[in-house]
Amino acid sequence: MHGLPVCNVTHQTRIRNFSIIAHIDHGKSTLADRLLERTGTVSERDMREQLLDSMDLERERGITIKAQTVRIEHRSTDGETYVLNLIDTPGHVDFSYEVSRSLAACEGALLLTDAAQGVQAQTLANAYMAVDAGLEVIPAINKIDLPAADPDKAASEIVSILGGSPDEIIRISAKTGQGVDELLDRLVKDVPAPKGDPDGPLRALVFDSYFDAYRGVVCYIRVVDGQINTGQKLRFMATSETHEAAEIGVMTPKAEPIQTLGSGEVGYLITGVKEIDRIKVGDTVTTAASPAVHPLPGYQEPKPMVFSGLFPTDGDDFENLREALEKLRLNDASLVFEPETSRALGSGFRCGFLGLLHMEIIRERLEREYDLDLVATAPSVAYRVTMPDGTEFLIKSPQDLPDSASRESVSEPYVRAMIITPVEFVGPIMELVTKRRGVVGSMNYLTTERVELDYELPLAEVVFDFFDQLKSRTKGYASLDYEPADYRESDLVKVDILLNGEPVDAFSSIVHRDKAQDYGKSMTSRLRALIPRQLFDVPIQAAIGGRIISRETVKAKRKDVIAKCYGGDVSRKKKLLQRQKEGKKRMKMVGSVEVPQEAFVAALKLDED
Repeated sequence: MHGLPVCNVTHQTRIRNFSIIAHIDHGKSTLADRLLERTGTVSERDMREQLLDSMDLERERGITIKAQTVRIEHRSTDGETYVLNLIDTPGHVDFSYEVSRSLAACEGALLLTDAAQGVQAQTLANAYMAVDAGLEVIPAINKIDLPAADPDKAASEIVSILGGSPDEIIRISAKTGQGVDELLDRLVKDVPAPKGDPDGPLRALVFDSYFDAYRGVVCYIRVVDGQINTGQKLRFMATSETHEAAEIGVMTPKAEPIQTLGSGEVGYLITGVKEIDRIKVGDTVTTAASPAVHPLPGYQEPKPMVFSGLFPTDGDDFENLREALEKLRLNDASLVFEPETSRALGSGFRCGFLGLLHMEIIRERLEREYDLDLVATAPSVAYRVTMPDGTEFLIKSPQDLPDSASRESVSEPYVRAMIITPVEFVGPIMELVTKRRGVVGSMNYLTTERVELDYELPLAEVVFDFFDQLKSRTKGYASLDYEPADYRESDLVKVDILLNGEPVDAFSSIVHRDKAQDYGKSMTSRLRALIPRQLFDVPIQAAIGGRIISRETVKAKRKDVIAKCYGGDVSRKKKLLQRQKEGKKRMKMVGSVEVPQEAFVAALKLDED
C-alpha cells in the first residue's frame, strides 16, 4: 500500500479528478475495483467485489445508490506519480441527481459502454450531462471478453453521439483487467488538471455528506481555491455557521486523516456537528478569518417526482421515523417529507421521492438500518389545481383535492421520455405508450438496428409499472430515461374507496376519468379478498364524488343457531334464524369494520397486472 503524504500538498498539475458514468449494469463498480487493484491502492488480501458499494442494499441488488469517492496513485509511463480522485456514480435514472453532484467535483468523466448492449438511454443522458458540465469525456467500451460482445458496433454508436473516430475509443474488460493500464494513462493525458488559485482565499464545495453515529456529520469536499488545514476555523457560506475542522483526510478507500488539503484535492471534513440540518450539500466552505467573497455555484434543488405516505405500523414509532428520515436526508438531499395524519393509518409522513426505485430504496433503508416496520400508501404525483379566482396550488395527496364544483381545473406533470430499442420492438412500444396517454415525438436511428424514440407522457403513467411493461414487451432490450417537461390540464378525478359507507383515506387515488372504472373495480375486488368476514355484510364501494362506480360485498359470518334443533317443528328453526337476523341488523347499525394491517399492506402494494 502506498504511504500518503501527511502534510505536503500534492502539486495541482499532478491531480486528476474524474468520475465513471454509465447506464445501469455496464460495469462501473467492477472497473472501480480494477483501478484500485492495478494501482495497488487496495492489497489483494483486502480486495472484494463491489468494494466501493458499502451499503448492503447496493451489494444485494448489484447497483450503486450513493456516489463514493476514493483516492488512488498511479505512476504514469512518463515516470511521474499522479493522484487520481475517482468518484463512483450510480447508473439508475432515479439517481441521476447523485451523478450531477459528482460531476460538479470533477474535470473529466469516463463514459463506459457495454460491448454487448451498446449505447443505452442512461449512457446518452449521462454523456449529455457531462458535456453540459464542461467535462472532458473519455469513451471506453467494456466487457469485450463476453461472447456476445460487438465492440465495433458499440464504437460506431458512441461516435454518432460524441463524434471523433472509433480508433480513439479504448476497449477494456473490467473483469479481466485487459486495457485498464492503457485507460489509466489516457486519464492522466486527457483529463485536465484542476484549475484554481492555490494562494487565494479558501473555497471548497461540499458535494456529499453522511451521518456517523460517533463522529457526527461527515462531508465530502472538493477544494477549489486555497487550502484547508486541521484545526482551522471554517465558515459555511449558505448557513453562515462557523465550525472548527476537527479532522480532514482522504479516502484510500478507508478514511485516512491528513494535515492539509490543497486546491484541486478531494477529501472529507469532520467538524463534530451533530445537528443534521446545519450543513447543506452544495454549500461552500471558506475560512472564518479571511472568507471568500463569492460562494461556488451549488446545485439546483432536486424536485421530487413521486409522493407516498409512510406510516409506522406501531404508532409509538412516529418519533423514531422522524429521526430516521432526518438522518437519511443528510445523506440524500433529494428526499423531502412533511407530517401527515390519516384516519386509517394514524400519524406518519408524506414523503417525496425522485422515482419508484428511490422510494423502494428509502423504505428498505428505513426498515433495515433503523429497525422500523412501515406501511406505504400508493404512490402519487404532485398535481396543480386552479381555482375559479385564478389562484394555483400544488397538491401531493389525493385527500387535498378540492371537489369538482369548487375547482376550475387540474393539471398533471408530463415528462419527456427517451427510449432506445432494437427496431423490431418499435410496434409494441408505440402500443404501450399510446395506452399510457403518451404523445409520440421524434424517431432517430442510431444504427440500422437500433432506434431512439422520444415521447411525452404523463408522469403518473410512468411511475407505476411502465418500466416493467417496457422491459417485458421488448424482452429486456429497451432502456428508458426521462426528465420533467411541464404541467398539462387533464380530466382527472378522485376515486374514493368506502367500507360500510365510510371513506378510507389511505385507499383514495387521483386517476384519469377513462381509467377510474378499472381502478375502482380492481381495488374493490382486491379488498374483498383481503378483508376478513365480519358478523354483518360489509359493502366495499368505489365512488367518484357521490356516484358509486364499483361494488363488492364481504358476506357475513353466520353462527349455526339451529345446530341443537334435531327434528321437531320447523317454525322453531325459523324463529331462531329470525332472531339472529334482527341481532345482525342491530349490529350493522353500530358495527365498524375491522381492517387488519396486512390488508392495508397488501392492498397498497403496486398492482402487478
